[in-house]
Amino acid sequence: MDCIFCKIISKKIPSDIVYEDDNTIAFLDISPVNKGHTLIVPKKHSENLIASEEKDIHESLNVIKKITPAIIKTVKADGWNLGVNNGPAAGQIVKHTHFHIIPRFSNDGLKHWHKKSYAEAESKQIAEAIRKEI
Repeated sequence: MDCIFCKIISKKIPSDIVYEDDNTIAFLDISPVNKGHTLIVPKKHSENLIASEEKDIHESLNVIKKITPAIIKTVKADGWNLGVNNGPAAGQIVKHTHFHIIPRFSNDGLKHWHKKSYAEAESKQIAEAIRKEI
C-alpha cells in the first residue's frame, strides 16, 4: 500500500509520535498550522470518515479527548480546533481517515470559513431533501 500514514503506522517512515495504542496513533503534523498540531489516525486503513468502522471512530475520539489537554497545556494554547477533511474539495491530502487537533492562540491570524446565506425558503428545501436521504 502506498499510504504515507500506513507507512508511519508500520514505522517505515519516522514521525514524532505523541501517543500510540493497539488501534490508534497520534503524531505531530509535519506542516503544522500551529505548534502542537497533531494528527490522530486509526491504524486500520480507511479512505475517509464515512468509510471508517464505527469502533475506529470511537477509539479515535477517545484518544482525542485523552491527549488534547496535554497538547494544549504543552503549547500554552488559548483554544483548539478539531478538523476532519473528507475528499480533495475539503482539503484531504492523505486518503486515510485522520483527525487534526489544531492548537489555537488568540492572535494566531487564522480565520474561520466565510459565511454564506440561503435564498428565501432554500434552507427548508435542502433540509427536507437531506431528511429524505437519511
